[in-house]
Amino acid sequence: MTEHALPELLAPAGGREQLEAAILYGADAVYLGGSALSLRAKCRGFDGADLENAVSLAHHAGVRVYYCLNALPFDVHLPFIEEQLEKLPDLGVDGLIAADPGVIRLSRRLCPSVELHLSTQAHSVNAAAVEFWRDAGARRVNLARELDRDTMTRLIQRFPDMDFEVFVHGAMCLSLSGHCLISAWANRRSANLGLCTQPCRFEYRGLTLTVEEAVRHDGPFLDVTQGEDFSAIWAPMDLCLARWMTDVVRMGPAAVKLEGRTKSGGYVAQVTDAYRAALTLAGRTVAGASSDALSPSLDAIMEELFQTASRPLCSGFFLPERHVEKKPDDFIPRPIVARILEPVASGGWKIQVRSPWNAENDAVILLPGMRRPILRAGAYALENHRGERTTRLNPGMEGVLRCETSDIRPGVYLRA
Repeated sequence: MTEHALPELLAPAGGREQLEAAILYGADAVYLGGSALSLRAKCRGFDGADLENAVSLAHHAGVRVYYCLNALPFDVHLPFIEEQLEKLPDLGVDGLIAADPGVIRLSRRLCPSVELHLSTQAHSVNAAAVEFWRDAGARRVNLARELDRDTMTRLIQRFPDMDFEVFVHGAMCLSLSGHCLISAWANRRSANLGLCTQPCRFEYRGLTLTVEEAVRHDGPFLDVTQGEDFSAIWAPMDLCLARWMTDVVRMGPAAVKLEGRTKSGGYVAQVTDAYRAALTLAGRTVAGASSDALSPSLDAIMEELFQTASRPLCSGFFLPERHVEKKPDDFIPRPIVARILEPVASGGWKIQVRSPWNAENDAVILLPGMRRPILRAGAYALENHRGERTTRLNPGMEGVLRCETSDIRPGVYLRA
């Protein structure tokens, strides 16, 4: 990447809606997989004609597509792996994301024209590993989330002939980059084959534990106390580097990556939009340009990310001391209530409802570029699937939104 150029914004696309959301809200590239062996069996993925259509849609919008085959397969899976690899050149994907040495070796024989990207599952943390994977044919290396800012900077500068990508947002696995065996042990569903049931996110009871280190005596580094019933004891905080995006841009990675192939389209839309704005803001700062008065502030970007957060957000291992993001005292969660589908012949917009929507509340339109025009209560109307005026629509329903604003377009989401 050239000095001070903005890195590629790489967003997850677990299904068609997520793909459309990533494209609409500013992703430069998306990563996706099929229905098997892409480490995300819970998301639908793309197979056959769906994959061809996904690549076509993305490329038409100028968005690159990286295909995931980053499971750690057994021998029984290799025929399927070989079949998938042979198809990739004709599908037109821009890169293959892999982690297993066997899959990587097969890829260099079966689809050498497809650029190879090393997955985070390979856990690359040092220069010798980068050299090894470069010699094996990798063009891009995802640096492990366990690395700090200075270590990543040194690696990026040491290998100007390589591309690097850095995770900047999303869930962090308790084990080494997804190599956890808890799910396989507890539920016979291997995380390394994309079947993780996320037992680290479960709630447990029957445990009270305080662990303190003997020499420093600086208080407990692990303090688990059972709640009134069940408590989540293993779930780490989620990574969030939006506040440090200027530092990330100065590091010079080729791409910044958002976690979340099992997340909803609304999640992908909000997080992609927020990081598109954060990258733009960081680019201006690094270039020494004055800020745009119409651009969202860092506080507005963080508030947007709080709307998507189910766990605390933090800087992970990026900084010498972990920084935990705290929601403002006056923060009000506002869920996604609907997605715009298409215009209707009689005027208005067909919508798909995601959360209870009360027409007596103001609604916010989520436009790309972090623009958030408000639909005031009384300035819009809702109709159910029978065309009847209503004050409330419930999740799973389709209905019609009637309003006079010109800000509505297919694919955008609304909060209320």
